[in-house]
Amino acid sequence: MTTTGRRALLAAGAAAGATALVGCTSSGGEGPRRPGAAEREAERAARAEAALRARSVAVARGLLERYDAVLAAHPGLAPRLAPLRRSVTAHVKALGEGGTGPVEPAAASAAPSASPSARPTAASPAPVPVATDPGTALKELAAAERTASEGHADALLAAPPEYARLLASVAASGAVHAYLLTEGARP
Repeated sequence: MTTTGRRALLAAGAAAGATALVGCTSSGGEGPRRPGAAEREAERAARAEAALRARSVAVARGLLERYDAVLAAHPGLAPRLAPLRRSVTAHVKALGEGGTGPVEPAAASAAPSASPSARPTAASPAPVPVATDPGTALKELAAAERTASEGHADALLAAPPEYARLLASVAASGAVHAYLLTEGARP
């Protein structure tokens, strides 16, 4: 092979390589790839589920803040409220699992204390009002449980099947909590 032949062969090989490289990176002049209808629907469903999870977690966190406020105002209720509060803490965690981001219940990790100033202020910007009478505070907490339970039950219609089952369970638990806070305590 002569020098000219080698050069021609190398030039042809380089041209073929460049053509192959351009072919791999080019979109063929069609512009950017557009998602299909199925991809758009899947994305819409994922956004809707993420929003539903965020709302459900917010409801559960609000309830947890109410428990913390009642426990801070009435530390004598701790033996009665601690198991229910632990359950609500578990609901916050469960409702947020599988979502778009980690759920870190700030109030859930703090142990109930007798002083509202010991509460992290980032978790609850405005203090939750609590009745001075322990019985009234329990009734208000039961009402908050009912409201949260109804909110979770209402969200069932928009939830995907697995999350709907979880919401139903949390809603039922909230109804039981409301009963225990009112009727279940009567002698």
